[in-house]
Order: sequence, then C-alpha cells, then structure tokens
Amino acid sequence: MRTLAAILLTVLAAVGGPAGANEAVPTAQDPVAAKRSVELARKLRCLVCQNQSIAESSAELAVDLRRQINEQIAAGRTDAEIVGFMTDRYGDFVLYQPPLKVTTVLLWAGPGLLLLLAVLVLRRALRQQAETPAPVPLTGDERARATRLLREEAAAGRDAAR
Repeated sequence: MRTLAAILLTVLAAVGGPAGANEAVPTAQDPVAAKRSVELARKLRCLVCQNQSIAESSAELAVDLRRQINEQIAAGRTDAEIVGFMTDRYGDFVLYQPPLKVTTVLLWAGPGLLLLLAVLVLRRALRQQAETPAPVPLTGDERARATRLLREEAAAGRDAAR
C-alpha cells in the first residue's frame, strides 16, 4: 500500500499535479518534514497536560500547536524560528529544556535546592534525636506511687459511673 502511494505521488509530481514544483508539499506527504514536525513536537511541553510533550498529548491545544508547527514547516521556517515563535507566544515554560536565564534559574536550581533542604531537615532531626536523653527508669517508690494513683483514679471513675 505504501509503495503504491509512493508511486502515485511520484507520478503526480512528474506531471505537475498537486505536488508540483511551485507548490509546497504538505507535511503529511513529506517524510523529512513529518520527521521535523515530530522532533519539534517532542521538544515542546503541552501547556494543558504539562507532563507530556505536544507530540504525546491529545489535548485540543496540543493538536492546535502541532498544526501550527506543520503550517510553519510548510511555510519554510527553520526549527529555531518555530521554537522562537512558540516561546514568544507561550514563554520558556513551553520548552522541555528551558534556557538558563534569570527568569528560569528556579526551574534549573529548584530540584537541587529541594534536595539540599531535605538533607538539612533530616540531619537536624537526627541530631535532635541523638541529643534527646534516654528516659530514666522509675525507682521502686515511684512505681508504687504511680500504681496507687492509677488505682485511685480508676476507683473514682467507677464511683462516678454509678
């Protein structure tokens, strides 16, 4: 089936059909443009899903962004121009690997800072635990007094329940 489609496209191109020399070949019929489209879509984050690229997402916005990428490839724009268009429109957040800038430092340093904070909190908790003295066992007199108090408390509770 693919061979038949390839032959048909070759014949149409040779006779000046829909894919003539003066017209841009649609992305779906151009394997190089289709590959570029997929690679660009993998570099861009879906703004709805946020944990998927627009190549993986089925959200309406992702479909629209893929269509825009295809239109811009058909218009002859470079990959850098297309990515620039998307970042101008949606900001650096649309990139899976945003550039290191003043505005994106937190994105790059955030995971390291959170890890450092977790290590410091764990260290402090362990240090406090080590500094807490072990409980001193009760003496015989203290144990007898505690037992007597508990019995008196239980007896008072039974009397109040009656």
